[in-house]
Amino acid sequence: MKTLVKTFAAAALIAVSTFAMAAEGPGSKSAKTNVNFSTADFALEHYVAVTTQGESVGVEQLFAEDFNQKIQSSNAQNHSRSAVVKLLKKQKGEKLNCVVSTDILEESADYMIARVTLKFESFTKTDLVTLVHEGDSWKVSNSINSYK
Repeated sequence: MKTLVKTFAAAALIAVSTFAMAAEGPGSKSAKTNVNFSTADFALEHYVAVTTQGESVGVEQLFAEDFNQKIQSSNAQNHSRSAVVKLLKKQKGEKLNCVVSTDILEESADYMIARVTLKFESFTKTDLVTLVHEGDSWKVSNSINSYK
């Protein structure tokens, strides 16, 4: 009788833990994943991955609180940090069909300016990105896009 009770108790414990893991979902985590932005190069590399490869981990962490995106065209637009983060999260997993090149235009201990060029089949997008060193990590503070 004791063996039967222990068997049922073990089966119930396994079932409860299995249901708890299933409710959590695959790949879900209770804590935010922190990405290493200890250098400007790491932050720039992640920015390119977020904007071109659909990477979504660390998106909130990547952008400075006062981030602003400007799109230079006949219909000039400005986008806030929250709007850009929301859009990038929606694009999770979507990869752009383009050739990406990155050039560092200027770099110091506290900031970096880089040009990210995305060459698509019928047009080219140029993104001038400013990164700043805040505390112990680097963040994207400004982005200016133009199209040819």
